[in-house]
Amino acid sequence: MARTVLDASALLAFINREPGAERVTAVLGEAAISTVNFSEVVAKLALRNRSPQRILDELTEFELEVVDFNRALAEDAGLLATATRGQGLSLGDRACLALARRENAVALTADNAWRQVQVGIEIQFIR
Repeated sequence: MARTVLDASALLAFINREPGAERVTAVLGEAAISTVNFSEVVAKLALRNRSPQRILDELTEFELEVVDFNRALAEDAGLLATATRGQGLSLGDRACLALARRENAVALTADNAWRQVQVGIEIQFIR
């Protein structure tokens, strides 16, 4: 399993060549992403008027493990709501954290709201 779990914000920074993209490039071959976060990425790209085929072709090119969001991850993400309430983390954010916790992996994000998160998971920021 992956040693790094990507948040949607990190993968979008990579796709859009934003600051911090090089941090994602460095781990992409060993990274995973939850299906919840993957869906967020697809949605953001679709809302930018990219064609469905272009989106799917682009995302298929990446060496990225897409991990199903199952019941155990859903339960953990739900339980993380209490610890992350003050930072306003979304379900997608908590899905990433739950997967990172399950896999004992680093969570990689561009979201500064995570800077105050204390849930026993190593969180790294791409910028």
